Amino acid sequence: MDRATSEPQWGGDGAGPRVVAVEVAVPPHQYRQEDITTAFADLLPGPAGAHRALGRVSANAGVVTRNLSLPLHQYAALDGFTGANRAWLHTALELGEQAVNEALSAAGVEPDEVDVVISTTVTGLAVPSLEARLAQRIGLRQDVKRIPLFGLGCAAGAAGIARLHDYLRAFPDQVGVLLGVELCSLTVQRGDWSLANLVATSLFGDGAAAVVAVGEQRARGCRGPEVVATRSRLYPDSTDVMGWRIGANGFGIVLSPDVPTVAERELPKDVGAFLADHGLTVGDVAAWICHPGGPKVIDAVERALGLPEQALAHTRHSLATRGNLSSVSVLDVLRATLEAPPAPGCIGLLAAMGPGFASELVLLRW
Repeated sequence: MDRATSEPQWGGDGAGPRVVAVEVAVPPHQYRQEDITTAFADLLPGPAGAHRALGRVSANAGVVTRNLSLPLHQYAALDGFTGANRAWLHTALELGEQAVNEALSAAGVEPDEVDVVISTTVTGLAVPSLEARLAQRIGLRQDVKRIPLFGLGCAAGAAGIARLHDYLRAFPDQVGVLLGVELCSLTVQRGDWSLANLVATSLFGDGAAAVVAVGEQRARGCRGPEVVATRSRLYPDSTDVMGWRIGANGFGIVLSPDVPTVAERELPKDVGAFLADHGLTVGDVAAWICHPGGPKVIDAVERALGLPEQALAHTRHSLATRGNLSSVSVLDVLRATLEAPPAPGCIGLLAAMGPGFASELVLLRW
């Protein structure tokens, strides 16, 4: 069933809400995949052969390096969920401040010009939420509107841009910021030798991203893609495909091996219908900005949509150099696309899937 659709007819003057800057911040602690695997294996005492299983999963994750919130030797000292969440909050504020400040600077926007800030995370808990704690540090106005999101997981980067689009269509003279912060390494579950936890331990990294977007009245003359339309899709009977089991030990991963199958089955139908509503086909899309769920998911999306070999190059590079950053990953792919954008007038599609199980699609035009 469709949750929400915002879809003006294709065409127009290209003066809708526009993404003007995307910046990504990662912790300074970068490690090669094999070093992370060795260190994290010591946190997961298990049966004979368990470490070899983790090694095999890690070697096939498509990840070469990851940035972590803490130096590797400090993970063993975390005192359960309390210590992990304390570390999450400290690092989230540092990276969030850096990402927002760099994005505002790149956009040529002063902090006191921001009218709305959306924040998203699924790897830690804070009340007041991150954007409230950062408002004074960054220099946002006291009357800035705040929209904290939680629970959208890997789809939240795309959903956040979609919600910025909705807001800026209602307030076309305003400026919006999306902040995503995901510190996945701080959710690793000790003693859990399930395949889902082995995959999560091998795949996910840490980082933050900030997006600056402006409404129609401020968009004329701005560089960056116009957000033309968005679509959300919630799949029935799929709540056990991806998510968290939240308990005394924090965030226990729910990750079905069926994710690539679901993506290959459902995403082409959703993408095809979404594009068709605007008189477009897959062949009309010049820039594919897809969340790097993992190598099997990337292969499934590429195969299902019939994409050429290099269409998801930015997606594969993000996975290899940063790991899966949950909501931040698709924004990292968008950042790379903005650095080498397609020609004016070209079409882009931003897509991500996450807990629900759900997909979020955003149609862009340069």
